[in-house]
Amino acid sequence: MAASRTSSIALAIFLAAGSLAAAEPAPVSLGIGRPASVHEISTRDLTVLPDGTGLPAGKGSAAEGARLYAAQCAACHGDRGEGRGDFAALVGGRGSLASDKPILTVGSYWPYATTVFDYIRRAMPYQGSGELPANDIYALTAWILAENKILKPATVLSEQTLPTVQMPNRKGFEDATSAR
Repeated sequence: MAASRTSSIALAIFLAAGSLAAAEPAPVSLGIGRPASVHEISTRDLTVLPDGTGLPAGKGSAAEGARLYAAQCAACHGDRGEGRGDFAALVGGRGSLASDKPILTVGSYWPYATTVFDYIRRAMPYQGSGELPANDIYALTAWILAENKILKPATVLSEQTLPTVQMPNRKGFEDATSAR
């Protein structure tokens, strides 16, 4: 009978330990903030895929982008996108990837034009990232692509036209992933 009682106690401990391990930990409250609303989460869901999924409505031209670039980007990235100090060049470098000193810019390296939009939307301008309206981001993207001679300067980018832009190094990424 003692063995039976010992077995029962052991089984009870085993079951209790198993249920504790399976239980979700209680959320830790630091006493600050509040849960985000569904609306707040949706306004911060900024994902843009290479095929254009997630692009917001809007449009912008390189001419509009030139004015915005001069006002908000040139101080860091140079007057023509050549880079300045620790801030990356955005223009140039075409044909340099196979050299001993590749120049990684939007025009030489980036595989998708939608990624340019996505990056500007999330990270620029440096002093106020995430604050630009969609039309300004389309215009800046158009200017950068026109400066890299990927688009004609009169091109207007929108959620329909941006995903159709073929970047010079797109095949470089496709070839690298198909070789695996």
